[in-house]
Amino acid sequence: MKGLFIRLIGALTALLTTIVLLTGCSSDSTEVSQKENGEEDEIEIGICFDSFVIERWERDRDVFVDTATSLGATVNVQNANGDTEKQIEQIQYLIDKGVDCLVIIPVDGEALTDVVKEAKEKDIPVVSYDRIIPNANTELYISFDNYMVGEMLGEALVSSDINSVVMICGPLTDGNVPMVNSGFYDVMEKNNIEVLDTYYCEGWKAELGGAYVYDNMDIVEQADAIMCGNDDVASSVIRALAVSQLAGVKPVVGQDADLPACQHIVEGTQLMTVYKPVDKLAEQAASFAFKLANNESIDVETVINDGQNEIPYIAVEPVAVNSENIDEIIIDSGFHSHEDVYMNVSE
Repeated sequence: MKGLFIRLIGALTALLTTIVLLTGCSSDSTEVSQKENGEEDEIEIGICFDSFVIERWERDRDVFVDTATSLGATVNVQNANGDTEKQIEQIQYLIDKGVDCLVIIPVDGEALTDVVKEAKEKDIPVVSYDRIIPNANTELYISFDNYMVGEMLGEALVSSDINSVVMICGPLTDGNVPMVNSGFYDVMEKNNIEVLDTYYCEGWKAELGGAYVYDNMDIVEQADAIMCGNDDVASSVIRALAVSQLAGVKPVVGQDADLPACQHIVEGTQLMTVYKPVDKLAEQAASFAFKLANNESIDVETVINDGQNEIPYIAVEPVAVNSENIDEIIIDSGFHSHEDVYMNVSE
């Protein structure tokens, strides 16, 4: 009898253990299933920046993420730190992760063509942001009108009555550089202004602009003005010019309306900058990326050739900023504060 009682207790214990285990498994399976369904329903956009060396990229990131999040998407932000191979690895990671849309600011557009094609083969739409990815047939290229940027840089210098100029540009791996240069060259040619030399700063390293001035002072002294690929380069150039007491003597132009550039304009050491409303660009890019991620069509009338294909193209118009309109364009819009812009100036 005692043995029978022990066997019954053992059987009951085993039964209770089985029930607990089954209940536990059922609970885990439900949680996993709910999690998986949640992930499937939620839109995820991957955005890969070339780096955050240029001041504006952090602003682009913040506005893009805020806009995409407000639409109901999550955003996976990657930063390649100027390393092409690292960017390829990051894009591959986002592809393998199965994001619903890829937005890419390329370090070297041509180097990304193959990995972008792989994304498209897996039905992941791709947006070229600010810089075009050649021959990749991306679903969208959204940027500023870079040819117009070059024209604005050139026209500002023409207004200062010059005969010669030195160009200190960004790297040719940035597809925008040839577009900007094309607009600039056309204005120079139209006004019979001689380009004495053209230098390209590898990896957008601003310090290379200042180094060029130090190493080529004979050419710089001959030039009436200096065109810089962006404001970061312009700041480096202005510092180098100051050593020879040429800051403010030779007109310098750049683009992006970085805070130091705006300060230089009111101080008189930079002639102008090109303001690019990055908030508008980032908002539009996030909205289109969200639509593409949802397999919605996008209504874009303009196209551009990426080398092999005609792709949808949105060009946001830039604005030339100088000492006369900086308050209206930069300060009144809230891009930079009055206090920050005029920090070094006694009004």
